[in-house]
Amino acid sequence: MHAALTEPTLVFPIPEPPLFGVTQEVAPGVLWLRLPLPFRLDHINVHLIEDGQGWAVLDTGIGDPRSQEIWEALLAGPLRGRRLTRLIVTHFHPDHVGLAGWLARNHDLELWMPRPEYLFSLALQYAPADLGARSWRPFYRRHGLDEVTTERLLERGHLYLRVTTGVPSTYRRIQHGDALDIGGRRFEVLTGGGHALEQAMLYCPQDKLFFAADQVIAKISPNVSVTAMEPEANALSIYLRSLAHLRRAIPADVLVLPGHGLPFAGLHLRIDELIAHHAGRCALIAEASRQGPLTAAELVPHVFARSLDEHQTGFAFGEILAHVNHMLTQGELVTEEDELGARRWRAAE
Repeated sequence: MHAALTEPTLVFPIPEPPLFGVTQEVAPGVLWLRLPLPFRLDHINVHLIEDGQGWAVLDTGIGDPRSQEIWEALLAGPLRGRRLTRLIVTHFHPDHVGLAGWLARNHDLELWMPRPEYLFSLALQYAPADLGARSWRPFYRRHGLDEVTTERLLERGHLYLRVTTGVPSTYRRIQHGDALDIGGRRFEVLTGGGHALEQAMLYCPQDKLFFAADQVIAKISPNVSVTAMEPEANALSIYLRSLAHLRRAIPADVLVLPGHGLPFAGLHLRIDELIAHHAGRCALIAEASRQGPLTAAELVPHVFARSLDEHQTGFAFGEILAHVNHMLTQGELVTEEDELGARRWRAAE
């Protein structure tokens, strides 16, 4: 009699996260710090990697007073006596780069960052205050969002400028294929797009550690969006290619240290799940658009069943367009445009 086969599952070696502002050793010479976020996704994972007599910092937390206070308390308390050596930021999103300027200024840190992520951070830092209204209003309206909802989304203003402390005027570029020596250990740099422009990830073969940033997270799907700045971007195709590359380049038995959620083992399984997740969303869009052409706004409730606030609506809208643009390249959808310039898509025959 044969034992029943069981489906493989992700393994979470540390079942509970540390409290906000408390460091926990997650691997030899690696500290895990969780910082709060003022969103539905209420936390960001920051990592400190032993670097000689100090700590290299991987990502920063959002640029708000609460996160600054946590850093100050740590540096005056548990981390006192060991300096910060360098600041590595994976990508431009404010929960990852938000305190880069503040940390760099206060602790004389050099910023290490992929060039597209740094330059985009710099561009947003100096963006005019009316950037949102000038670019996002026609973008939302063209894709079917009503005037009231559009104005509610725009009322948030240029949120990025309110939750970041800028980036230094100089930096050190990291790029795919680089090898970083951090505390005598070799870390390979990988980059991937879709969620961001050229998000950096670090892989330490010696210790089987993979710092995945937001590219691979255990229980949520990273946001893959199209924005008003590049409305025809094929972000989902880029993201899926990145996942396929990671599956080939990184062994299955690494410990994954993500930007959100818990550390986990089972990288290849999670990559397969994420690919299947996006295939499922494409299937929902295809099914809905068989009934007739639909705008992005009309497609949102077919894919996102739950109620969404303004913050989530913006993400959902961008996600729909990422899937639509991907499906257009696959020949699965056809574009229609009415006399007012609104775009709709229907399933290809």
